[in-house]
Amino acid sequence: MSHLLWKTLVLSPVVLGVTVLVSAKAMAAAEVGSYSEETKPKADQTEAPIASNTSIFIQTEQPKVNQQLVAQKTNENKVLEEVNRYSSEGKNQNSLSQVTSVSQFSDVQPTDWAFQALQSLVERYGCIAGYPNSTYRGNRALTRYEFAAGLNACLDRVNELIATATADLVTKQDLATLQRLQEEFSAELATLRGRVDSLEARTAELEANQFSTTTKLVGEAIFAVTDIFGNNTGDANNTVFQDRVRLDLQTSFTGKDLLHTRLAAGNALAFNQVDNAGLPINTAEGTQSFQIGSTGNNGVIIDWLAYYVPIGPVQVYFAGTGGIHSDYVPTNNPYFEDFDGGNGALSTFATESPIYRIGGGAGAALTLPLGNGSSFFKPSLTIGYLASNANNPGPNQGLLEGNYAALGQLNFSVGDRLSIGATYVHGYHGAGGGNLFDLGGGLGSTNRVVGTDQANTLTALNGSSSNSYGVSAAFRPSDKLSISGFFSYHDVTGFGAGDDYEAWSYGLGVALPDLGKKGNVLGIFAGAEPYARNRGGAFAGTGNDIPYHFEGFYKYRVSDNVSITPGVIWLTSPGQNSDNDDAFIGTLRTTFTF
Repeated sequence: MSHLLWKTLVLSPVVLGVTVLVSAKAMAAAEVGSYSEETKPKADQTEAPIASNTSIFIQTEQPKVNQQLVAQKTNENKVLEEVNRYSSEGKNQNSLSQVTSVSQFSDVQPTDWAFQALQSLVERYGCIAGYPNSTYRGNRALTRYEFAAGLNACLDRVNELIATATADLVTKQDLATLQRLQEEFSAELATLRGRVDSLEARTAELEANQFSTTTKLVGEAIFAVTDIFGNNTGDANNTVFQDRVRLDLQTSFTGKDLLHTRLAAGNALAFNQVDNAGLPINTAEGTQSFQIGSTGNNGVIIDWLAYYVPIGPVQVYFAGTGGIHSDYVPTNNPYFEDFDGGNGALSTFATESPIYRIGGGAGAALTLPLGNGSSFFKPSLTIGYLASNANNPGPNQGLLEGNYAALGQLNFSVGDRLSIGATYVHGYHGAGGGNLFDLGGGLGSTNRVVGTDQANTLTALNGSSSNSYGVSAAFRPSDKLSISGFFSYHDVTGFGAGDDYEAWSYGLGVALPDLGKKGNVLGIFAGAEPYARNRGGAFAGTGNDIPYHFEGFYKYRVSDNVSITPGVIWLTSPGQNSDNDDAFIGTLRTTFTF
């Protein structure tokens, strides 16, 4: 009896190992039905190459959705991930080498509790492998590849001994023990075998019918109930229910690059504001982020086509259509800027500095690290060029002759607590009118996304050039507090008489992440939307007051895929005229990511 017990103990590692190996696969299959993915931090998420060396804290819960939308995994994706992870686990492991004596292990001592078991397996069966540096590493976790290598060595050795009929090493009692163990656990082994077969069949079916080996679909849907209040302005508007949907096909050809092909649809429109005389105020003050890029009556368009690729240490960005500066440069406004309009601040003004709203369209950009870039201090330089009408071959149009905006920004990250950006944007705006903050609307476009009429309107008689200077910074004194702000100055020079003007804008925000629950954000923002004082011509006497903007919102994370954001926007001196009544915008925004 004692001899049988000893044989069982000696051979039990082999049998137990087989059981563990099979059960691990079965557990992966059993968990598929109940899998629930945790939220990815931005970056979450298959992440587009970030084109800057920004601080870690700048990447908030949901990184640039223009670069990426959060992909929530289905059960089928989970199965594929388990298979892919299993196939790649052992790639970086050190190779194992066969040993013939337990004394060859430098980290195994006779006083170790498993010494005798190791000695028996090594010297009697010769089926324990060690690392090339003569270590066994008994205290570390065992990968499936390492276990498979050891198990294979043991089985090969046992088969060899059986074949050569070495009675002293493999006895009838050993074989009887293995047979009894196999019979005792036959039901469990059959169950596990069935689960593994089922998993393999499902995996083969998924691989045969998957959408693409290089592309995944991620998306976002925004539902918003919103209204504006304030005497004449309130009377001129009604409560509305608006939506916007974006579906992003994210394709990677090398594993490091990322091609975005985004479909968009929406019906969201900004409110019309009215002055005390009952006349419309032609302003973009209070425009909300989800109201940008509306296709009208939910018509579907390709609103963004862009490609990110690293070339050596340089991160390169190409835009075929719909490119904007915040696609490739850090805006240094964490928790307010979420790069999609569904999870950060409500308004376009509180989301990012207006300097990034000048121009857009098609073009290219790159970010170059400066110096060695220590882990504490990381400077970099970002330059980019976007043309608003790059596809138009007509006169004063195209990639080089039409409207464009060229950006240069120095980025500085100090640890993971402070990030600073110094920005310069040079723009050309052809004759025919348009707006300074048009987000790539182009020649003659009525598109404006932030600021007053005085700050936006360019002369229609002559072309203009603009030189804009800005600074942005974000500081995180603790994990529960973030402070960020910006200032921008815009000097517009018209090519005709009386076409020159200057515009200013500034803002400061305080965010409290994870307030009440992980993933929640409370944000308070205040500043002055872009304004221009003392403009002559058609703007003489239209108002020289500063239009202040106050905003508060609270994003409540219902689940990994759903968030609800109530918020209020308070606009003073709309249209730069303190005689006009203040306007209040109330919004309840619900965002779904999938």
